[in-house]
Amino acid sequence: MTRSPLFFRLISRLATAALLACAALPALAQEAAIRKALPDRLPSLPAIDEVRTTPWSGLYEVRMGSDVLYTDAGGNFLIQGELLDLKTKANLTQQRIAELSAVDVSKLPLDDAFVTKRGKGERKLVVFADPNCGYCKRFESELAKVDNVTVHTFLYPILGQDSVEKSRNIWCAKSPSQVWDDWMLRGKSIPSASCSGDREAALKRNVAFGQKHKIEGTPTLLFVDGQRVPGAISAAQIESLLVASSKK
Repeated sequence: MTRSPLFFRLISRLATAALLACAALPALAQEAAIRKALPDRLPSLPAIDEVRTTPWSGLYEVRMGSDVLYTDAGGNFLIQGELLDLKTKANLTQQRIAELSAVDVSKLPLDDAFVTKRGKGERKLVVFADPNCGYCKRFESELAKVDNVTVHTFLYPILGQDSVEKSRNIWCAKSPSQVWDDWMLRGKSIPSASCSGDREAALKRNVAFGQKHKIEGTPTLLFVDGQRVPGAISAAQIESLLVASSKK
């Protein structure tokens, strides 16, 4: 019986799929073994979200949320630290955490942030900041040197009740961005302001969002490519990151 070329291509694809499935079985079994062994040996370990191989043969990544640990094939050892690729000089752990902590800026609730536009405002930057944060004030002085950017500032009062009061007065002002700049850049006092409960609830949503995404310090910067950068970086660094993120 003569077989068509289509028949042989179909058989080839089925054979390839079968081989891949067989190859995946040991990996699945290994993952199952690690998922069972680690909680048995360390009951306090948070729920495991993912187990996967690493470039280091025999070493496995264990992910819990955005936290990354490493273990051996039998789940007998647990390593907390950074995995470095000495050939490429890459910090694989940092790269992985950056990937896991990335935030899709296009899906942020921007109505809960106030906007500051500099120049044409063609580029976008998101900042989580606390009005009592000294590093935030240092960052704002650097950010003021950057042009052609629209900044969405989420007030993130995590440094105490006074931060909550200041954030509410800033957020409820007629011009939050003006009051923010006056306070952060010029040291002017924050005037009292009042607003409805619905508007004030935005601050609680900001804190809930930050906790969910493990924003643990201020300032925290989010770029349009999803990259998260903590800390008071310089104007030159902000500019470099804005350029890089706009290219991705």
